[in-house]
Amino acid sequence: MRFLFVFSFLLFSGLINAKTVLILGDSLTEGYRLAKEEAFPHLIEEELKKKHPDIKVINGGVSGATTASAMKRLDWYLKAKPEIMILALGANDGLRGLKVSEAEKNLSQVIEKAKSKDIEVIIAGMEIPSNYGDKYRKEFRALYPKLAKKYELTLIPFLLENVATVKELNLTDGIHPNPAGHKIMAKTVIKYLEPKL
Repeated sequence: MRFLFVFSFLLFSGLINAKTVLILGDSLTEGYRLAKEEAFPHLIEEELKKKHPDIKVINGGVSGATTASAMKRLDWYLKAKPEIMILALGANDGLRGLKVSEAEKNLSQVIEKAKSKDIEVIIAGMEIPSNYGDKYRKEFRALYPKLAKKYELTLIPFLLENVATVKELNLTDGIHPNPAGHKIMAKTVIKYLEPKL
């Protein structure tokens, strides 16, 4: 009887068959210097709950994270049994001038691991500032479409679309979005995420 009561409670509270989305990222996902309610993962959950009340969005953003940490972090988040993962890593690799081939290897490993667990992957494209040189910038930008094509993933062309370089949408460092910028990021991600729900 107790088991049936607990099961019924979970079922009606939406905790069974809830759609769980993991956003695996860095400070852009974490919401650097913002309250967690102002970061785009929370905004996405709040907006999508209007149509999908059972959805849960996990903010897997860690400030300073590179693609090298992706696999270990995914292993930890597998406990939450996500059905969809938005992979939003690589910006710090680019800002540090790390080899694009290394980022490709790291991202490929985490994509393959996620797919082996039947997790649908959406990859978010990144870009780096112009002072890194055209050759490196082009190679870096091409990484995300390349992975999307190879693994048949949905691609968000640029996570910071309509936000990057816009002074009014970023903190004083000019790199991290402010609350207004995160609202735009949330809309960008929802456009690609909602069709998967």
